[in-house]
Amino acid sequence: MLGGQIAQIVAAITVAVSLTSATPAAAEPRVDELAKLLTSSSDKARISAVVSLGRLNDKTALKPLVGALQDPNAQVRALAATALGRLGHRAALPALKTIATDDADTTVRARAREAATAVAKASSLPNPFAQTAVAAAAPAVQTRKSGGSAGFGRQAHAVAARPDLYITINSSADDSPGKADKPTRKLHGEIVRDTLLASFKREPLVTTVASDAHRWGLDSRHLDLSVTKLDVAQAGGFVEIEAQLRLAISDDNGKMLSFLSGGAKVQVPARTYNAKYLPNLRREALENAMRGMFAKLLTHLRDKSQS
Repeated sequence: MLGGQIAQIVAAITVAVSLTSATPAAAEPRVDELAKLLTSSSDKARISAVVSLGRLNDKTALKPLVGALQDPNAQVRALAATALGRLGHRAALPALKTIATDDADTTVRARAREAATAVAKASSLPNPFAQTAVAAAAPAVQTRKSGGSAGFGRQAHAVAARPDLYITINSSADDSPGKADKPTRKLHGEIVRDTLLASFKREPLVTTVASDAHRWGLDSRHLDLSVTKLDVAQAGGFVEIEAQLRLAISDDNGKMLSFLSGGAKVQVPARTYNAKYLPNLRREALENAMRGMFAKLLTHLRDKSQS
């Protein structure tokens, strides 16, 4: 059902992009406005924004459309991929190739693959998936090496990647100023912890399993996560939810090694803001803050492991 809905919306944007164009002078202010809507907590608002960005057919829409490839909603990601394919800018190619292989949704992967192929063609570049297609179509050839174990036949046997980081999350808490009650603060801490754990699980060179650490002789890096700020404020015509995080990194002996901090903001047009959606907006700000820090955190942890 979801795939059908996405296909219908993608078909709609394809027609719209084919029929509509805008001059850069007229499009730029509109792009800025629509880019802000992509931070909304409303799926409908973000879908509408990405469709409108695609209709502009303007290169200034490249950056927000590439950002929309990371949207939590599969429809938004599929629409962004299709719009980037129509735009044909080669700068979108790396992001589209990544989504085409890594996205969890089959329709999004298909749309990203189509878009990457279209961008490569428009830029006179080789089809990024031509080699994969040839490999998939080639017949399997059985080979036998002397001294090898019998029984493997044609099956490939991949060697598991060796992790280089062992991570333990000791605690995660909301220590921000304010009047939030204990259950709410506990929930905020869990959101940050769960987001970080999910990010670690997608990293083949990171383990949170003690037996893996023992096998490979890895020293543990202990993390204590803290929400230091979770504010709601009016900024121009928007309501802004800001989250700030602080990560303390220590070793097995409890020795503090370093600290890392970062944050994120979620903006919602003031005219559409409803306080009942505040818990969801806070969640979005916390998740975005943690995801935004993740690449920096990995680099930081590896630097500390080698020192």
